Amino acid sequence: MKEALGLIETIGMAAAIEAADTCVKSANVELIGYELTRGQGMVTVKIKGDVGAVKAAVESAKVSSAKVNKVVSTLVIPRPAQGIQGIISSDSTVGIEREEDNKKQALKDNKEVEIVKEEAKQDEKNKEKTVTEQKETLNIQKKTEKEEVEKKEEIVESKENIKQQELKEDSETCNICHDAACPRRKGQPKNMCIHYNEMQGDINGRD
Repeated sequence: MKEALGLIETIGMAAAIEAADTCVKSANVELIGYELTRGQGMVTVKIKGDVGAVKAAVESAKVSSAKVNKVVSTLVIPRPAQGIQGIISSDSTVGIEREEDNKKQALKDNKEVEIVKEEAKQDEKNKEKTVTEQKETLNIQKKTEKEEVEKKEEIVESKENIKQQELKEDSETCNICHDAACPRRKGQPKNMCIHYNEMQGDINGRD
């Protein structure tokens, strides 16, 4: 650890928070965290930074936190030995940033981001699939409706053709004998029917 280490040991958490606040506000230092000392309610605040900044921060914190509660001791170590890093960054230190924890959190965050992106892609695919299915259903409905309309039109046209054919046959065939060989047409004199005399004979015979 090349940066200087600063320690402020107070009685009570309130004085410790005041010390930490003063350190950060009074100089360009970084707050490592705090550690509870066993017994007597003592709290040790840990900071780090340039030697001058750490000294200034510790002196300011010593004065301000003393107004809240007793300051037991203060210490500034300009260049802490590498061997004491485990004491400075111990598991008992609250608020300490551990590199391994940060890596795990970063991996977790990245994984969550990937999951969100994948879910968003899947939602988009599902949305596109739904839109496609809706279009296909609509096209099928339109096609079915069109076929039904065409079928109805064909039926109407067929009925009309049959009716026209019947009218045509009625107008081109004698409506008395209905013989295709008869030259008489509907509306013409009855005696023009080739079967007129036969019909008259039958009538006279019945009389």
